[in-house]
Amino acid sequence: MKEEALKVIEEVLKSGRTSLVEYEAKQVLKAYGLPVPEEKLAKTLDEALKYAEEIGYPVAMKLMSPQILHKSDAKVVLLNIKTPEELKEKWELIHENARKYRPDAEILGVLIAPMLKVGREIIIGVTEDPQFGHALMFGLGGIFVEVLKDVTFRIIPITERDARKMIRDIKSYPILAGARGEEPADIDAIVSLLLKVSELVDDLRDYIKEMDLNPVFVYEKGKGAVVVDARIILKG
Repeated sequence: MKEEALKVIEEVLKSGRTSLVEYEAKQVLKAYGLPVPEEKLAKTLDEALKYAEEIGYPVAMKLMSPQILHKSDAKVVLLNIKTPEELKEKWELIHENARKYRPDAEILGVLIAPMLKVGREIIIGVTEDPQFGHALMFGLGGIFVEVLKDVTFRIIPITERDARKMIRDIKSYPILAGARGEEPADIDAIVSLLLKVSELVDDLRDYIKEMDLNPVFVYEKGKGAVVVDARIILKG
């Protein structure tokens, strides 16, 4: 696990960067068994067409550039691409949008990803406190984190008991537990995610400065969760 993740991290550091693009961050997560979609990084249009056929339409396209971390602002995330003809058109558009946003942006490729079923959104984050070390954050996504700041923290490493307490601690926990007749979310999948992030950061604490998994889709009980977007910042 650690060795595989370190290979990705060391390659990024060798290139002079401390920020992993989404594709690289997900390779680190995958090494620790976190659930990420089966995505492929296409460097040419032919590769993009090949990967889309392998994944199956519709697909999503996300341009990967170290200089464009907020992909939605740059309009380099294009969703629900249904045919090869549409993918060819969007290949040109996504590169044009990147050039308009940051003419000097280094483009590493375009991530070809399956369109995911939307689930309840959660956010998992990691920050490093100079006094206490790395802290793990958990909360619901969207308005719950942006406006209500409904999140909870624990110092890494955490136990399973800590993880379950974190989930119950947020005010919006009833939404996960199944409010107004909704099916409960897969709490065990969230516990597993929190424990795996804790293990990853504990192992790589000399390298990891910050991490954001946002959003993570959580499905109904027994149906798991998937990390939709990820960002990792390394220590300089």
